[in-house]
Amino acid sequence: MKLNIVPARTGILWVRLGIRTFWRQPIAMTGLFFMFMALMSIASLLPYMGGFLALMLLPAATLGLMAAAREAFLGKFPMPTVLVSAFRAGQQRKKDMLVLGVLYAISFLGVMGLSALLDGGEFARLYLMGGSFSRETLMRDDFQAAMWLSTVLYLPLSALFWHAPALIHWHGISPVKSMFFSAMACLGNWRAFLVYVFTWLGVFAAVGLGVIVVAAITDSAELASVMLLPLMLLMAAMFFTSSYFSFHDSFATDPILA
Repeated sequence: MKLNIVPARTGILWVRLGIRTFWRQPIAMTGLFFMFMALMSIASLLPYMGGFLALMLLPAATLGLMAAAREAFLGKFPMPTVLVSAFRAGQQRKKDMLVLGVLYAISFLGVMGLSALLDGGEFARLYLMGGSFSRETLMRDDFQAAMWLSTVLYLPLSALFWHAPALIHWHGISPVKSMFFSAMACLGNWRAFLVYVFTWLGVFAAVGLGVIVVAAITDSAELASVMLLPLMLLMAAMFFTSSYFSFHDSFATDPILA
């Protein structure tokens, strides 16, 4: 394993490859993404420890989507079993992935706990349990402070765990070391990741604008509401597909060509 430092423009390549690979196997990748969402939702509904369990399974589930992206890129049809790739790679790697999941769940809840110090936990409850909130709540200074603190703290947390599941699965690295190497890769390639994030924000904004234009042309707000959610979910599936390429180029020695 070798850490690669890539040019900033590689962030655009990751987005392009994610979208292109998704459309190589659109039915399979869409189905796997909805299975991923269903798994997280069902786990979170379990009594008492459901929320913690969903967070704990998230690294393994995202690894499954990365493995599916790899299969689709290689021209193969990713089967549903690819989602549980993390638990089919041997006893030691299964154990390491579970440890990584526990570390992620504890870290994420720690971020939410710190935000609760600012607004009494209102933002954390809304984020973890869902529900609606009023405009007055959104405009409150303490709620906004909790939201921004969570966002700022989640950035280094996401860097620690971005590559970690893949490093455990494909390179057999221990959970703590995988988090360290993940953070180093994100820091070393921060320019490419910045371009990657802003490119995806532009893609999501363009799709949203397209829906608004269609709604304006057809004079139908209902059409916009019907179109927006499935389109955003498809874009989210493409985003998860693209994450595999950010890992591949950060650590592999054979760069993927556009």
